[in-house]
Amino acid sequence: RKKNIFKLSQGEYVAPEKIELTIQNSPFVSQSYVYGDSLHAVLVGIIVPEEKEIIDLAKALNISGTYPKLCKEPKIMDTVLKDIVAVGKKSLLNGFECVRAILLHPDPFTIENDLLTPTFKIKRNDVKKLFIKEIDALYAKTGDVVAGKNVQQA
Repeated sequence: RKKNIFKLSQGEYVAPEKIELTIQNSPFVSQSYVYGDSLHAVLVGIIVPEEKEIIDLAKALNISGTYPKLCKEPKIMDTVLKDIVAVGKKSLLNGFECVRAILLHPDPFTIENDLLTPTFKIKRNDVKKLFIKEIDALYAKTGDVVAGKNVQQA
């Protein structure tokens, strides 16, 4: 949708839905929300992973735990991010369209939790409000600067 297009700090226009559809080609991704704004130069993502794929990946990496715990595991997040970037490159996304940091969220976006519309589109503002602290933490992790200051926490 045209109203969802936004501009990054370097002036590039981004259509998040195109990127979200591309990201969903990764076998690890069930749902995705891509965020960016004019204060930041990079994109971050909230990913609802495919539970079975995450559990299989954890077994392959010799990591145990519940599905929600596995979603917080750094090795799993790193593997999923690398796969998302590879899928993006294969789909010819521009460099600025690739997400630089992700959060794996175990609970799907649904109409019931008010994160999807009745036509199954993401309610972008509601997802942003729910995850604003996590989004800020993802930006700190990327080392992205805001107004010339590095926002990374000590």
